[in-house]
Parts: sequence; structure tokens; C-alpha cells
Amino acid sequence: MEKIKNNWESIKNKIEQAAFKSGRKASEVTLVAVSKTVDIETVRRAHSLGINDFGENRVNELLSKRESLPGINWHLIGRLQTNKVKDIVGRTTLIHSLDRWRLAQELDKRGLVLEQEVPVLIQLNISGEEQKAGFKPTELGEVLAAAEQFKALRIYGLMTMAPLDPDPERARPLFRELFQLRQKFIDRNYKNVNLKYLSMGMSQDYAVAIEEGANLVRIGSALFH
Repeated sequence: MEKIKNNWESIKNKIEQAAFKSGRKASEVTLVAVSKTVDIETVRRAHSLGINDFGENRVNELLSKRESLPGINWHLIGRLQTNKVKDIVGRTTLIHSLDRWRLAQELDKRGLVLEQEVPVLIQLNISGEEQKAGFKPTELGEVLAAAEQFKALRIYGLMTMAPLDPDPERARPLFRELFQLRQKFIDRNYKNVNLKYLSMGMSQDYAVAIEEGANLVRIGSALFH
């Protein structure tokens, strides 16, 4: 518990410094604690420190922890298979990984059945790595324009993942590009779109991501290990 507490204090300080550099307050940045492989008791301890948002990569693990810890905002941050859509809609605060059009259609369909809004972020493959999922940056305008057909799906922002690199500065151009994409489209008044969130930055590069405009950061190892 003491280690997590110390880690949390260090992270909060770094968030505050990075937010200041970008002309914002730390309160404008939400930490999503990545709790994959972390047991329920550890999540409960982290929650007791004031962390309210937790992210899981797998639907089953999210649902299991959600059942034990209902007072938490649960985010799905991993790739979502279409056969899991029926299980996750209505049970998560935000899906960070809308990475293909067919998934958007399935999420919208399920939200319509349940008469529930389905909040998502569009995942963009800014780095262009073949192994990474996500829309190409050049596809973003088309996707946002097509969002008018949705009945339940709501797009609340953009997400990307930088390559794992010991030097966080190498991720800066990618984060800057995502921010610039958001600025390009933010005032175009697409139906069912509100680009208020930028989810980018993880344990190794979250400070740089915040400096470049992130307001959601996904932090696991820096908090729990």
C-alpha cells in the first residue's frame, strides 16, 4: 500500500508539472489506472487513495472487477472483439479502442437494443506500425462525418498509442499530431461527435503526452510496480 501511495504522489506531481507546461491545471487531466493483472484488493487500495478511473484490456476481467468494485469508473482500453460487444455495452464508462467501422456498427446496434448511449474514443494508428490497430489519420474526417448515422454510439475523442521506447521524447511528434488532428476537426459540428478527450500517454511517456495536450493518460506499471 505504501509503495502505491508513494507512486501515486510522484505521478500526481509529474501530472501537475506537465499540465502547467501546457497551460492547464492538473485537475483537467484524468488518470486511468491500468489494472490488468492487478488483483482486486490492490485496485481497492488504489481507489482508496482517490483514484476513481481504472482501465482493463480484457472484457472478462473488467466485468469481474466491476462486479466486486461497483463504485469505480471502468474504461475498456484493449482491443474489443465484436463477439464481446453484447457483454460490455452499458457496463463501461468509456471504450478507448474503437478501431474499425464494423465495431462501430455493432456497438451502435447493441446500444440501440439497450436504449443506452455508447461512449467511445476513436483509436488512430498515428505511428503507422503494422501490428497496431486503429484507423489511419487520413480516415478520421470520413469516420467523423459518417457518425451522423449512429443512433446510440457517441464519439467523445481520440486515442493513440506510441511505440514503446525508453526515450519519451520520441513519442512527442506522435502526440502532437493527434492533438493537431483534434484541433482540425473539433469545431466542425459533426452529429454524435464531441472531441473533448485525448487519450494518449502511458507509464513511460505520460508527462510528454500531457505537455502535448492529453487529458486522459493510461498508467499501469508506474503506479502498481
